[in-house]
Amino acid sequence: MSEIVKKSLCCGCHACYNICPKKAITMKDDKKGFKYPIIDNDICINCNLCKNVCPILNNKNDVEKKVYAYACYNKNIDERLKSSSGGIFILFAKEIIKKNGVVFGASFDKKFNVVHSYVEKIEELGTLMTSKYTQSIIGNAYSKVKYFLKKGRYVLFTGTPCQIEGLYSFLKKDYEKLYTQDIICHGVPSPKVWRKYLDYQKSFYKDSIKNISFRDKSSGWKLYRIKILFKSNFYSEVHSDDLYMQVFLKNVCLRDSCYNCQFKKKYRKSDVTLADYWGVDNVHPEMNDDNGISLLIINSDKGKELFNSVKGDMCYLETDFNKAIKYNSAMLNSVNHCKKEKIFFDKLDVIRFDKLIKKCVPKRSFLRIMIDKLKRKLKKGLHRKK
Repeated sequence: MSEIVKKSLCCGCHACYNICPKKAITMKDDKKGFKYPIIDNDICINCNLCKNVCPILNNKNDVEKKVYAYACYNKNIDERLKSSSGGIFILFAKEIIKKNGVVFGASFDKKFNVVHSYVEKIEELGTLMTSKYTQSIIGNAYSKVKYFLKKGRYVLFTGTPCQIEGLYSFLKKDYEKLYTQDIICHGVPSPKVWRKYLDYQKSFYKDSIKNISFRDKSSGWKLYRIKILFKSNFYSEVHSDDLYMQVFLKNVCLRDSCYNCQFKKKYRKSDVTLADYWGVDNVHPEMNDDNGISLLIINSDKGKELFNSVKGDMCYLETDFNKAIKYNSAMLNSVNHCKKEKIFFDKLDVIRFDKLIKKCVPKRSFLRIMIDKLKRKLKKGLHRKK
């Protein structure tokens, strides 16, 4: 066996890697820095388990069901401000841990690569909170989930839609104590590009990194900032002006499968879906104080049960699903290719990171730049009044 699924469709979920009984599959980086399964044909026994668990090859038709959508936020302002949007994940996570459960999600390793890990204590949940805008490496997380479930533990697994479907395909059965939460995903950027950005920042500041936040709210939820704390310095920039966020949000460095994502759909396999409630001002303006609002979509009875168990700790309003996703189009639609994507990756190892961004990222118009600057000044004025 030489290939499990066409490379342009592979989402890198690691289900095949976790299921292989002979460990014949390794996940190796391609030129762009994304991991793909490589099969050692000398070890492979052609059992086809890898194909049987591939969520792309086994992507079944959507099952129509009732979904519920809410605009909501955590009543605990500290937890909310430490979160990317409304601080709902931590409520679900604490509920699972209180049942002697385990929570899986994306975290930074010691070198600030993004990997999937798990925690068993409430005080450790901070490592899994907030967005990490690069593809997280699943590793053997699916196998660990199965281990905990077989031990009778509760598990909350969070990830992108493809990672959630990869987990269900790997498990091959429903577990009563498994709860899953996905996100409305723009697309996953290359871990290699993320490393290049970090190398650029370390070189520029000539310092080592101590902490990173993709969603610092010191300028508000909408004008969130990228913040890097160095040993003796710090970097802070509004996301629209940050080099890495520009290349991410302009779709220059995403995985090939993200441009034709098979998991953009209304009826999802996860129990709950979380996202920023962009456009909330047009639907529920009374909810927005610019500290972060979550869009919560409940996809299953388990999701409803989880919601009911923590809703006393939320401020929430039921919202119209179609109105909500009007401003969150990534729920249903894949992003478009950037024309300069090929040039970007061809030159990634040749041209200095900041110069490469200037060469490949579509430039904002002068009018757009001035509007953004005006918004920031107004935002600062409002913060001073508060």
